[in-house]
Amino acid sequence: MATVLVTGACGDIGRWTVDALADSHEVIGVDLHRPRRDAIDGVSYQSVDLTDQGPTLELIADVQPEVVVHLAAIPGAGISPAGQTFTQNAASAYHVLDGAGRVDATVLWTSSEATYGVTYGDEPRPLEYLPIDEHHPQRPLDGYGLSKVVGEEIAERTTRRYGVPIVSIQPTWVQVPGRYETPPIRESFHLDDATPSGSLWSYIDVRDVASFIETAIGADLEGHKRYILVADDNYLGIETSKAIEAGWGSLPEPCDIEGEEAAFTTEKAQRDLGWQPEHSWRESEQARVDEPGVSG
Repeated sequence: MATVLVTGACGDIGRWTVDALADSHEVIGVDLHRPRRDAIDGVSYQSVDLTDQGPTLELIADVQPEVVVHLAAIPGAGISPAGQTFTQNAASAYHVLDGAGRVDATVLWTSSEATYGVTYGDEPRPLEYLPIDEHHPQRPLDGYGLSKVVGEEIAERTTRRYGVPIVSIQPTWVQVPGRYETPPIRESFHLDDATPSGSLWSYIDVRDVASFIETAIGADLEGHKRYILVADDNYLGIETSKAIEAGWGSLPEPCDIEGEEAAFTTEKAQRDLGWQPEHSWRESEQARVDEPGVSG
């Protein structure tokens, strides 16, 4: 049983991850505030501001985790001012990953598909090829995507300095069963007046993110690796290439996607770790699922 420290433990990805790990690991959840009620059974919680280096390093040194799962972050552009998003995400990533390296802990942390520059901006940037994989050029347009590129450089530095394995998880738009945010976009989408989507109309169910983390913790990891996480299909219910051509004006060459296949690929995660997504919007948008605890 490994000791796993999970930051951002009270957020959506954090709650589902903590719940997935709690039966097989000793889990310590970290967030800005401890939950006042509905804490997940068997999980202890600590309150730390991860942008503050001293308390962050002290916490990790005290816990001595074998694994650190760093999920805490401002989770997208437009939530906070761009400069605040960048500095907060970059600083917390540096402090947590450096602290993990000092105690020889394996690290899994959430980067983003925004690193590939497919999100936001007044005009969509041309795509190099489809589907997008981990070799696609990284060229973010916003402070959020840039903070994640910097986080991946921090991961490279941490592996170089301490020799610990690090996984940079790149989920697309994360959705929670029973409260998907995709239906309004699908209902208003028209091929003759398509507005480009930041995620190329891709998404990932939070349960699949948690299952990837659980799988990766049990794997034989080394070095720094990046893995895209995406559902197999788009959430529009129409051919992906038609949607992208309508929104972007053209398709890149090569374009190797068929039907409603996602514009990103999880081939690397399937090949390296034997992981693949299990959930689609078709059964999950309206699914009635008991969510993990943690309130307040």
